[in-house]
Amino acid sequence: MKAIHYLIALVLVAPILSGAQPQIQVIQTRDGGTSEVLQSIYIPPLLNAPFTAIVHTEWSRPIPGGGSYTLVNERRVARDSQGRIYEERWLLVPKDGQVKSQMNVIQIADPQAHTLYNCFIFQHRCQLETFTESSTAVYKPAVAATGPLPDNRGFSSHEDLGIRDIDGAETHGTRDTITLNPGVFGNNRPLITTREFWHASKIGVNLLSSLDDPRTGHQTFKLTDLSFSEPDAQLFELPEGFEFVDRRHR
Repeated sequence: MKAIHYLIALVLVAPILSGAQPQIQVIQTRDGGTSEVLQSIYIPPLLNAPFTAIVHTEWSRPIPGGGSYTLVNERRVARDSQGRIYEERWLLVPKDGQVKSQMNVIQIADPQAHTLYNCFIFQHRCQLETFTESSTAVYKPAVAATGPLPDNRGFSSHEDLGIRDIDGAETHGTRDTITLNPGVFGNNRPLITTREFWHASKIGVNLLSSLDDPRTGHQTFKLTDLSFSEPDAQLFELPEGFEFVDRRHR
């Protein structure tokens, strides 16, 4: 979703097997990272692949001089057979602290109607934007190739971690490690970033992913309470009593 996930789009032409073949859009997805907000898991608008789950997020960052501090939250996500996506956004709070998290945004995306509603709980306002992602594209996790980076910037390493069952779903694991040489990012020693994910092809979502980056700390995202049943249709209904603002370009 816009400003929430990190997305790299790549369009490939399908091999011509016999006669003209339609173009298939292949989109590479990636969990983790930071922009204006913490980026979490990416849910593509796939057709006929319903599920519901709880996303557990944990973000640990170093404290200068030693130690770390950790923020957490939990949130509900769902997708129906039409590719509609429901996501809750909850505030990050200190782990094992006294502050309770609160839901601050509900997002409802419809790839058929090309609509994305961002409903802000505290303001009682829903903003309507254009949802541009395709329900017919092929979505694959972005992976790095093993080998040197351009311009002697460093080295990239890709590892295949094999197959693992998570919460009753088969997942395929991958680990990518990127080492940047000193001076590439203003760093005075090698800067190493590691990304690991376990992808469930059945629903096109990473059930477990982590990102270790000395610039942002350690982030983990884990899905639990996974169900492949059709979610409650009421999840995709807009909240009552909210003001609606159309932010689409006309």
